[in-house]
Amino acid sequence: MNWTCPYCDKAQTVTVANHFKGQMLLDIGVSASGPIHLQSEAISCANEDCRRATVLVRLINYKGGRGKTFLARQLMPESAARPQPDCIPAALREDYAEACLVRDLSPKASATLARRCLQGMIRDFCGISKPTLFKEIAALKQQVDEGNAPRGVSIESVEAIDYIRQIGNIGAHMEKDINIIVDVDSDEAQVLIELIETLFDEWYVARARREERFAKVKQIADEKAQQKLLAASAVGDEASSVD
Repeated sequence: MNWTCPYCDKAQTVTVANHFKGQMLLDIGVSASGPIHLQSEAISCANEDCRRATVLVRLINYKGGRGKTFLARQLMPESAARPQPDCIPAALREDYAEACLVRDLSPKASATLARRCLQGMIRDFCGISKPTLFKEIAALKQQVDEGNAPRGVSIESVEAIDYIRQIGNIGAHMEKDINIIVDVDSDEAQVLIELIETLFDEWYVARARREERFAKVKQIADEKAQQKLLAASAVGDEASSVD
């Protein structure tokens, strides 16, 4: 089984040596919920520098003869947040991690946190700050249209952020008609989280990698220039000694 550790983000193949999966019937007699099974799964990271355990539990309902998971929780770590590098501001990493943490407990709260995280990205990475997220997105769209947007910001990503703004508004603002209930489920909240992860990679991580590559090129050029100066100085010294 292919798996990526949520602690160290290392992709690896899970084997029987570091993987456990078991299931047991919760024998509670007659229940309106039907037969309920508790399934547990645990994986130990194969990375020597990590070796931490991931533990998941699921409650499975077999009412009607077919198994259906009606509750799933990751116990260790508490959320499925991917490790994020320091090139991403701490406030954004915190909003992202919290959105992941409450995804199953409160998908609407998760969507609201995703919305705030994306607004923070627009203000930090794109340098746009307006009274509302709507106006910030409009300003960013204008930058893209005029070709002035920061590198990595595409019209597709801006449109996706606008979709999240609309979804996040469910939690951020009360509907005019309080009888209208627009829900967000955990799967939909996960889509928003994955967009944040994509933009972290395309904006911050890609920029950091470019800067690192450029710095290495500059370092090599500086070293070669220094070597050239030393070589020229050595030739000059030799010429002086001959004279």
